[in-house]
Amino acid sequence: MRRNFMRLLMIMVMGLSLTATMDCSGKKKKRAKATVRMSKAAQAAKMKWDTLCVTCHGKTGAGDGPASVHMKPKPPALNQTAWQKKVTDDHIRKIILGGGGVVGLSILMPANPDLKGKPEVVTELVNIVRSLKIENPPETKSPSPAKK
Repeated sequence: MRRNFMRLLMIMVMGLSLTATMDCSGKKKKRAKATVRMSKAAQAAKMKWDTLCVTCHGKTGAGDGPASVHMKPKPPALNQTAWQKKVTDDHIRKIILGGGGVVGLSILMPANPDLKGKPEVVTELVNIVRSLKIENPPETKSPSPAKK
């Protein structure tokens, strides 16, 4: 089981490395100049999100990253208002540090022992997760009242 997990993790990281430097035509992407200065903790969190988290959770947090295709269960949609409301920042922090298994979720969500002792980076990752919230989710139509 652990061997399969490590193999999956290596494939995800290698795939993300390739997609991060190439566009759809196979040409190298030109990097846009950043206009906003970020703290070192924010930079480290963004790098962690972009290189590891996105592989399963997807860029928008919809749980549609390239590695999620064959995952069961699928990663949660972090961008959904309902999910955002039901979890606390401490819960998210615990999952980031200890992995999904620590809170009874999928063991495919890896722990990040490299972040122990880096609370600022973990806080910035929590901020990234919180920023994924869809501000105006599509409304569900409620049934119209019956006409008499």
